[in-house]
Amino acid sequence: MGLLLLFRFSLLVLLFFLLQHTPTKGEDFNAINNTNASGRTRSLASNCNWFRGKWVYDPSYPLYDPYKCPFIEGEFDCQKYGRPDNTYLKYRWQPFSCSLPRFNGLYFLRKWRGKKIMFVGDSLSLNQFQSLTCMIQAWVPNSQISYIKRDGLTSVTFLGYDVNIMLYRTPYLVDIVNQKYGRVLKLDSIRGGDSWKGVDMLIFNTWHWWTHTGRTQPFDYIEDGGKTWKDMNRMVAFYKGLTTWARWVNRNVDPLKTKGKGLEQANRVLLRTDTTILRDEIPRRHTHGLGCCEEGPE
Repeated sequence: MGLLLLFRFSLLVLLFFLLQHTPTKGEDFNAINNTNASGRTRSLASNCNWFRGKWVYDPSYPLYDPYKCPFIEGEFDCQKYGRPDNTYLKYRWQPFSCSLPRFNGLYFLRKWRGKKIMFVGDSLSLNQFQSLTCMIQAWVPNSQISYIKRDGLTSVTFLGYDVNIMLYRTPYLVDIVNQKYGRVLKLDSIRGGDSWKGVDMLIFNTWHWWTHTGRTQPFDYIEDGGKTWKDMNRMVAFYKGLTTWARWVNRNVDPLKTKGKGLEQANRVLLRTDTTILRDEIPRRHTHGLGCCEEGPE
């Protein structure tokens, strides 16, 4: 449950980062949210330590109805497949030093109009992708949407706003290549990165699969620098893989890039790994599911 709550908290921090990404005039923000108080809350939250806080019960949650969201894959739809309780969905993260503004999907779409956002990584990236698209869709249920799944790439475009949110599944970030002698994890190769170019916001996630061994690992050999091993210390492999990823970022992401008419906007990259576990404060009676994933709050 701790890891699932860490995922939810990561999404919360990601959303706030996305919403703070481009400076917006106060009058424009107030026009969108129809309240001065909301603008003040967002301003205060921008100077807040989001990481120190606790989970609090909020009866107004969840932020979307899973029955009405077309982007949730079956194995993640706990309510549809028989989980009898739903109290676990009614918790939100409350920092000690501020109050985070409630998610506003319409504001999000207007702020990111004409932009592309891509999640790159394993199933945690999938969870974040599904939650974000469902949260937005709940605000514009009648909006025209393009939903495409092809060759490991999933794309949701809110056509009326030209906002494209994508998911690229790659658990190691670096490549796995089929050779005659087996599946090879290439620590110094990242050809999949060609699909990440030209995106305004990249959110990377990796770590979980680096610890898998035996039948659960999706490769047979590890290769680096022209040398091949049956296996190696996984922390060493992880370091080498992330070094390759960092080089790709340095070569392909321009932090000074300017896009749009009069709007200065740098390309942004976020990397998340499972190096910590967030201890939740949600009562245990609200976190146990029956025959379903232990889904946490948004």
